[in-house]
Amino acid sequence: MEVLGVNILVVLPLLILYFILLITALVDLVRHWSDRRQPILWLVVILFINILGPILYFILGRKEY
Repeated sequence: MEVLGVNILVVLPLLILYFILLITALVDLVRHWSDRRQPILWLVVILFINILGPILYFILGRKEY
């Protein structure tokens, strides 16, 4: 099954993993909104830096201050 020359069966699992990572990062940020430094900046990073944004949040943004 191909769309625009790309096999859907290859791309679909990667998209699902990305959306799980994105939603998990957003839920964690909202739950700990008052504990985070610059939560609006982290929200922008998570939403607009495609794959690296949520990963950066989990590596750097979850540190307790």
